[in-house]
Amino acid sequence: MIGISTTCCSDVSLGTALYKISRVGGIDFIEIVSENYHMLDRYNWRLHLETLEGRGLKNVIHAPFSDINIASLNEKIRRASLDILFETFEVAQSMGSLLVVIHPGHLSPASMRFPKAYEKIHKRSLEEIERYSRRLGIRVAVENMPAFPILDGRTCERIQELVDGTELYVAFDVGHLNTVTRNFREFVDLLGDRIIHVHLHDNDGNTDSHLGLGKGSVPWKEVLKILPRKASWSLELGSLDAAMESMEFVKMHI
Repeated sequence: MIGISTTCCSDVSLGTALYKISRVGGIDFIEIVSENYHMLDRYNWRLHLETLEGRGLKNVIHAPFSDINIASLNEKIRRASLDILFETFEVAQSMGSLLVVIHPGHLSPASMRFPKAYEKIHKRSLEEIERYSRRLGIRVAVENMPAFPILDGRTCERIQELVDGTELYVAFDVGHLNTVTRNFREFVDLLGDRIIHVHLHDNDGNTDSHLGLGKGSVPWKEVLKILPRKASWSLELGSLDAAMESMEFVKMHI
């Protein structure tokens, strides 16, 4: 199952983005990144679901992540972050979404000073997320992050630590890992069936630039062979043209 993320149309309204992407042939779903112009809430989801269903497309929701920190040591910020995610989960349930992608928590000056408290609070939030998603009957996948000092969950070992003891899944972002360890096979081997979603994009190994496939340093011939076929694959590119070109790239190499 392959789809395209609304990141390729982030400068237009969600309605326009869905219309443009839905006209691309050969896709099974659209991943809605619920940010800025594309924010989903309990008031607007019905209209967007009608657009998707009218084109016979399923949906994945990428939960909001800007200004969100589920591992904040400030309880008001942590609580507000969870409330925003929980509203997204409710929308996903209503829309029959395949899954919801979330980011792990991230570090702050406070959490760097009190790492044990950070670990405890981060785990508590992930457990709350698991309980809420299980109650709603939706699947939630934690995404690995790119190389950036404050970001957590950058390696497969760290992602495993975060989801361990929960029923949360994993969203494997290939481009992100290319900026960190480039151990693509190790990531797939370690996390196995927990990987239910994949983000496909390229970069030069240093900057998370979301280039089209084959435009950077990701060894796609190797990577495409090992990606789990049962997972949904989402093209997360900066333009619709790049997404369509990358669709053809994937078809040529699998």
